Amino acid sequence: MSVKQPLRGYRILSAEQYGAGPYGTMFLAQLGAEVIKIEPPTIAGQRGGDTARQVGPHWLCEGESLYFQSFNLNKKSLTLDLNGDQGQAILHRLVKGADAVANNLRGDVPARIGLDYAALKSVNPAIVCAHVSAYGRDNERASWPGYDYLMQAEAGFCSLTGEPGGPPVRFGLSMVDFMSGTQMAVGLLAALLDAQRSGEGCDVDIDLFSAAIHQTSYPAIWYMNEGDVTGRTPRGAHPSATPSQMFRAADGWMFVMAQIPKFWPLMMDRIGQSDLINDPRFATPAKRLENRALLTEILDGIFGTHPVAHWLGLLQGHVPAAPIYDLDQALDNPWLRQIGMRETIEHPGRPSLDVLNSPVKMNGQHMPSRAAPYLGADSDAILKEAGYNLEEIAAFRAEGVV
Repeated sequence: MSVKQPLRGYRILSAEQYGAGPYGTMFLAQLGAEVIKIEPPTIAGQRGGDTARQVGPHWLCEGESLYFQSFNLNKKSLTLDLNGDQGQAILHRLVKGADAVANNLRGDVPARIGLDYAALKSVNPAIVCAHVSAYGRDNERASWPGYDYLMQAEAGFCSLTGEPGGPPVRFGLSMVDFMSGTQMAVGLLAALLDAQRSGEGCDVDIDLFSAAIHQTSYPAIWYMNEGDVTGRTPRGAHPSATPSQMFRAADGWMFVMAQIPKFWPLMMDRIGQSDLINDPRFATPAKRLENRALLTEILDGIFGTHPVAHWLGLLQGHVPAAPIYDLDQALDNPWLRQIGMRETIEHPGRPSLDVLNSPVKMNGQHMPSRAAPYLGADSDAILKEAGYNLEEIAAFRAEGVV
């Protein structure tokens, strides 16, 4: 049975680089859209392409990084210089047959190089122009460069992460990039649905800073309405529910979440500590929160008597609990193979390339994956389809346009 790819037949052009934009458009490509990645050509011997192609330390071949594969599966690569008249003419020809144009350039760049709706609506009134920038395109920070870690800092993430009394800590991964790219994909699809009904496209804007601030969610609501500033909690504990935190077992760490009241007695019964259920110090959620430090001390003494596997054998499937893995343990977990989140594909530089599947499934099936393209691998085919002949393409290449 073939995998259903609901975006098959849609064409999306994307002037993208590095993380946020490519991560979002990769979802669209895996859902079946033809995503054409527009990359700067090599000019005067200076290598072009998405800078992510040159991020080490691991390589498929010279100038082709494993890092790049993380964000660009299922796409096509077109080299095109958007700064000149010829590049703009090629872009406009492609836009006529496209459904959307995406980018994650600095906020002041899309208008300058003709990637916004104002520049493209005369070419294709239904075109959707999706933008991911650091701080937005309509404010005094539009020209500021910016990256994920800066957003984690200014949006309060770093101050919420880590142990009380320690230094601020950023997330181990670029989560703001991933949030922003995914939100861009959602906005693009919503605008695309509207364009199909109305025949009129629009600009869709996501900026990393706003996406990060939006993710402060309930602590933001608490502060804005009650002046309650959420701080760090020991062991990564939930700010208001307990026991919902990390615990140390005899051979490592685990996370146990008696997040709602029903799990408290169930957890105590499962670990053989039923006498604690109605202990007046812990009998209600409020009392458990008030006495969290004491409860942690007691549970550490209990959990420290056996290894993690013992306790998870008692708790998992009954009370929310998970081992705290290092990255290698997380990726070698047999559960990933069982649920289809790891896949082996082919790449010209490596016959067996292990990748992570899209978490999106259609009719119970994961989206198919193919390796990210070499720089400019699809340029000739795309330009021929757009109506350019071999001589014209050769001239473009000689002039550094593609």
